[in-house]
Amino acid sequence: MQFLPIKRKKSKPPREAQTSSTQIQMRHVDQITNDIIHAAIDIHRNLGPGLLESVYESILQRQLERRGYQAERQKPVSFDYEGLHFDGGLFVDLLVEQQVVVELKSVERLAPVYGKQLLTYLRVMKLPVGLLINFGAPTIQEGLKRIVHRLPVSPESLLRVNQPPTPRTPIP
Repeated sequence: MQFLPIKRKKSKPPREAQTSSTQIQMRHVDQITNDIIHAAIDIHRNLGPGLLESVYESILQRQLERRGYQAERQKPVSFDYEGLHFDGGLFVDLLVEQQVVVELKSVERLAPVYGKQLLTYLRVMKLPVGLLINFGAPTIQEGLKRIVHRLPVSPESLLRVNQPPTPRTPIP
């Protein structure tokens, strides 16, 4: 038996070279949020619900740092509004790579105000996306919300929140 060399076609420049900086930023933000979600799923799978929010916060920060991300706990947020400066009036649970806000809860059920609070954090910090994660839910999937502020839709995201549902084709 004789093996012939494979002839390879000339390849196009990498897809990244053909994309805009917004698309590259979006892909990076999506990768960060996907990794945060996977870390949260692992933590919830191993520990389950019932611990204090601060415990999940410490563990999630450690997991993200092990994955190579910069994650700051209880990050104070300063902002200006109508000539007033607010210094340290807000604290986000986790700020990952200076791009993604993560708000953690350990409650039986998420109240609507939690999502609104996260959206406000995104607005004053001028960030595109945040995750609201409730470790008190029976599964992380039930306690997870991705909140978007001025971020275009990405098909690569694990979560498509605030978007119309994708039409499903009926099974024959």
